[in-house]
Amino acid sequence: MEKRTLTITLQPDWKAALRAAGKAAQRGGYQGEFLNFESPGIFFSRLSERRWAIINALQVTGTMGVRELARHLQRDVKRVHEDAQALVELGLIERDTKGSLTCPYADIHVDMHIAPNLQAA
Repeated sequence: MEKRTLTITLQPDWKAALRAAGKAAQRGGYQGEFLNFESPGIFFSRLSERRWAIINALQVTGTMGVRELARHLQRDVKRVHEDAQALVELGLIERDTKGSLTCPYADIHVDMHIAPNLQAA
């Protein structure tokens, strides 16, 4: 099975991000998967340090239940559950049929360019 990869982009123009992903798909073969955020603010609000810790733990240890993950991270089960649900909704982690969590990506790359927003000026 081929290792899955994810590239996270920050692109205010979601249509341009979608076109770029479409061009990559036309090259044939697996080109990886893409997740776009419209601004750094949205990116950082959805992917906190604690959520990155969940992703990292699952990449290292593999599949885990929420309680086991909470013990591993030394965090409250309810908060880990809330963070995991947000990550599932984003597609960064997945649940199996038993409800256990896994990160399907062997590599996650964040492609972030921060430049002045001339339209806001």
